[in-house]
Amino acid sequence: MSAQRALLPRSAPAAAGVSSRAIGALLDRLEALSVECHSLMVVRRGQVVAEGWWAPYTAERPHLLYSLTKSFTSVAVGLVIADGLLSLDDRVVDVLPDHVPDEVSEQARRLTVHHLLSMTAGHSADSLDRAWRLEPGDLVKGFLRVPFSGPEGVRHTYDNATTFILARMVERVTGQGLPELLDERLFRPMGIEYAEWDRVASGAAFGFHGLHLTTEAVAAFGELLLRGGTWGDRQLIPRDWVDLATRRHGDTLPLPDWSHNPDFLCGYGYQFWLSRHGYHGHGAFGQYCVVVPSHDLVIVVTGAVEQEDGLPGLFWERLLPGLDSVDSASEDELLADRLRRLSFVPVPGSADPGHSAKAGLDASAESSALPDGTTVVVDPGAEGWLMRFGSFFDVSVGYGEWRESSPLGRPVMATGAWQGDTFVADLYVITTPHRVRVVVDVDAGTATARWNVVPLTGPNLLLHLRSPLMTRPDVS
Repeated sequence: MSAQRALLPRSAPAAAGVSSRAIGALLDRLEALSVECHSLMVVRRGQVVAEGWWAPYTAERPHLLYSLTKSFTSVAVGLVIADGLLSLDDRVVDVLPDHVPDEVSEQARRLTVHHLLSMTAGHSADSLDRAWRLEPGDLVKGFLRVPFSGPEGVRHTYDNATTFILARMVERVTGQGLPELLDERLFRPMGIEYAEWDRVASGAAFGFHGLHLTTEAVAAFGELLLRGGTWGDRQLIPRDWVDLATRRHGDTLPLPDWSHNPDFLCGYGYQFWLSRHGYHGHGAFGQYCVVVPSHDLVIVVTGAVEQEDGLPGLFWERLLPGLDSVDSASEDELLADRLRRLSFVPVPGSADPGHSAKAGLDASAESSALPDGTTVVVDPGAEGWLMRFGSFFDVSVGYGEWRESSPLGRPVMATGAWQGDTFVADLYVITTPHRVRVVVDVDAGTATARWNVVPLTGPNLLLHLRSPLMTRPDVS
């Protein structure tokens, strides 16, 4: 891919009052805890002082943000409120009257933009799955049918469907799709040249999930918020909205199936989490945009983190003590060199270029990425292999390096090797946190294909190789 122009200026850590040793200590700790990061960017006083990508992830690749997308939808709501097209007191039933069920409760009739933004509709748990089951063709109607366990405006309950509805309300009052609105009002004015959106089956953007951006684009978004919505000499987001959206609107409680994390117990704004220091947007598996106004600091991480209880706490533990403390130019250069060399290890083993294999896929594991019985063929090629997965798709696999393919539209970076009579390959769906390990056992005539972390949109690899991904809105 061609490199985009820089969105943010660069400087050595010392020039922005950051200890390069502190950043190195953060990297050490992430490594010691086996926290799988794909990228890291630290911005201090408006300058990028540290940036790195773990190969095969690279600077120019967009990365799936999962629920960090919600913070961008919040900004879209703020823009249309500033335009006078929507207000915090506007009711769902008034803006989207064609999505109101015939029998709707009085509480559902009272739900407003504020309740959706703050996730205080009154449900006891995320309503997304139940709403979808109630109304497979209309998530808004399904949401309004889900029974309430408490009054609106009182208790925060993390609820993906609220953001989906906000996106539909923005689209109704503007006549524009959410991606088009943000492209026109935010991304293009900032110089962000590319944003990809996963979509529901109807073609609409999820709103609560599905935005793909580069690490620097996310960092620029954090910097925009830090500057009160100002980019250069333009006020792209009303300062009042930035202040309102990142202000505490309710308590947050430990969430079911979430690790205990003190930075998710500090309150919730309008699609932003309040932290022990500043606030953050967050997406599943370790997608973070952390904004700390008191230290003029933005930290962005993308990754595939299964247990997230260490983030963003590691930033406070390792990075904050190194602010306003500088190291030598040689220390800064050592850090820069380390960041340039970040990489995952290609699959170890031998090239064995004359060896072919054929096997049937065993999909008995819950994390299987392909259907049972899929024929997997490995044929040697120049400096690598060609893997064929039935009639579904082919992938080029590199030896000691990653090879790129786009068999169904979305890029895949793959590396592999022979380990005795077994062929092992890692297939990185490189614009997402996810990869698949394929193991072909020649003696047994069987193969497996398992995710590192199963995507929230389901394990079917074919779905995730298509661009844009289109599915029912069942992401949690």
